[in-house]
Amino acid sequence: MFPAVIRSIWPASARLAIRQPLGHFRLHMDPDVSRPIERAIRTKLTDTLRPDHLEVHNESHMHAVPPGSESHFRVLVVSSQFEGLPLIQRHRLVNETLKDELKSYVHALAIQAKTPQQWATNPTLAKSPPCMGGSRGDNTVEEKQKAGRE
Repeated sequence: MFPAVIRSIWPASARLAIRQPLGHFRLHMDPDVSRPIERAIRTKLTDTLRPDHLEVHNESHMHAVPPGSESHFRVLVVSSQFEGLPLIQRHRLVNETLKDELKSYVHALAIQAKTPQQWATNPTLAKSPPCMGGSRGDNTVEEKQKAGRE
């Protein structure tokens, strides 16, 4: 009922403006519409960095956020585009690729950026440390989660 009320009250342009932040999502390997942020991260990293191996882990459940949140992620990106780049530049490439998600929905992003050679010698993903409750005092987390659900 509530969506019908919104459709009748708000003009179409206002409804589109609300949905616009999610408008850039495309289906990619994981058609689960219940995880649009995770899907966007996977799609953007794949399109931009053409990884040999990519893992995207939603670690929100390990933090002080509501169930089903998409606010804390760990990514492992193995790409030949990282060849010859120091770690800081690799992280900058990933952060630049995901700048819209980092500005709006994602509170925390842990990055492992490896070359194919590094991956061949050490094909592991580092474990995340336990949550220290850092997002409890951050009021932007709730705003980002709300924006991700709209």
